[in-house]
Amino acid sequence: MEPLNARSMLDAVASAAVKPAEPPFVERRRRLTPAALDVVNQKVARAYSPIVIAGVVRAIDLALLSLVGIALFVGYVMPLTGFRWDYLAAIFAVATAAVVCFQAADIYQVQLFRGQLRQMTRMISSWSFVFLLFIGASFFAKLGGEVSRLWLAAFYFLGLAALIGERLVLRSLVRNWARQGRLDRRTIIVGSDSNGEELVEALKAQEDSDIHVLGVFDDRNDSRALDTCAGAPKLGKVDDIVEFARRSRVDLVLFALPISAETRILEMLKKLWVLPVDIRLSAHTNKLRFRPRSYSYLGDVPTLDVFEAPITDWDLVMKWLFDRIVGSLALLAALPVMALVALAVKLDSPGPVLFRQKRFGFNNERIDVYKFRSMYHHQADPTAAKVVTKNDPRVTRVGRFIRKTSLDELPQLFNVLFSGNLSLVGPRPHAVQGKLQARLFDEAVDGYFARHRVKPGITGWAQVNGWRGEIDNEEKIQKRVEFDLYYIENWSVLFDLYILLKTPISLLTKNENAY
Repeated sequence: MEPLNARSMLDAVASAAVKPAEPPFVERRRRLTPAALDVVNQKVARAYSPIVIAGVVRAIDLALLSLVGIALFVGYVMPLTGFRWDYLAAIFAVATAAVVCFQAADIYQVQLFRGQLRQMTRMISSWSFVFLLFIGASFFAKLGGEVSRLWLAAFYFLGLAALIGERLVLRSLVRNWARQGRLDRRTIIVGSDSNGEELVEALKAQEDSDIHVLGVFDDRNDSRALDTCAGAPKLGKVDDIVEFARRSRVDLVLFALPISAETRILEMLKKLWVLPVDIRLSAHTNKLRFRPRSYSYLGDVPTLDVFEAPITDWDLVMKWLFDRIVGSLALLAALPVMALVALAVKLDSPGPVLFRQKRFGFNNERIDVYKFRSMYHHQADPTAAKVVTKNDPRVTRVGRFIRKTSLDELPQLFNVLFSGNLSLVGPRPHAVQGKLQARLFDEAVDGYFARHRVKPGITGWAQVNGWRGEIDNEEKIQKRVEFDLYYIENWSVLFDLYILLKTPISLLTKNENAY
């Protein structure tokens, strides 16, 4: 079954019956300036990680050279001498040495992949050095007579041809990705004074830079605040950054303020740390200098790291694979149970089997989350404006059981595998109108939205520690946020696996708050 078809079927089932009347939902959104809206309205492609691209190219180089050597061995040497392990060992040794030399020659950079001359000259010289090294080692080990010279020459020239062909294809791909903006680090500058202008000029002066400055933000309205900084427009105030970053892709927030403005910087960081972006402090104008290792560099511009976006690059790839592989196995295992639950829901009360609810996703994105319907259809609450309590009359007989055991959450496996807006493990997605008494969750807990820096999950660290179900006091929502933030800062694949394995035990022993 194709994912799109499956999702369409889910949407159709979830909306099979007419929804009950409900008051219109008015979303709270900060008004942006016209200049910021111009940027937000631009179509932006999803970014590709340069670190992952470089890693994939390394693996392709290793596999390509190994295949060339093995093909020549099977086609020429084996018919003459039979199978020999020493040839295979030599092939993998040469391929591995080539990748190491390419790394030493610093050609695994996305900026170099765009070019041609520097990349090719470094690659040819490194590949030639590897063969000279191999020939020298064979000579001193007195193995020259054991190795076919024709095979060795063919391996060199065909391997080089394969590498050149691969790099030409890679160059075309990288240039196309660059035109689409997939390799850009979309950057906003905080501070539109002379320091900000100097920083923008320094960033734009870099050759082959991936930094794309979208604009500047500043709270000041006096003569120090410029309308444009080296061509970068002023997009608004610092308070606008959170809303701006949720409506357009932002990869880096760079402060142009001096370190001496400590109080102002701390006030701004309290507002911005909830975003899933890198936050750095520019040190290009600071007279106080630290050790070179204390800095990370954007070209030649020194910066100090303040916050890093969680679960990026290879971590993101590993989590994606974990969700797809383990999620597929979990769905296959759960299908019989899901069929029985669907039948029980249908027989228990009229209405659709599935229920669809708007919840917070990654970076406050609004997503549709699927659940088995646990309430009477005419009393459904899609916005979760009213918290489900113990012995709630809106909940059906089957609904009480599936909510208590969390079987109502099983359809969210479709969100993981088909929609891709949920993960198996992560902070639980709360309803967009979720409230503690009369206050929305983000009004009740400082830094609440920081839990949305990663994709939400079906289960999470807070849930396996007993913080699930009804939220009727401030401690319950604070503890959820506390455990979610701990998970984000300490994520690993093994941590995800541990939480998954602990989930069934938690459902049996820590379900006193689930109604």
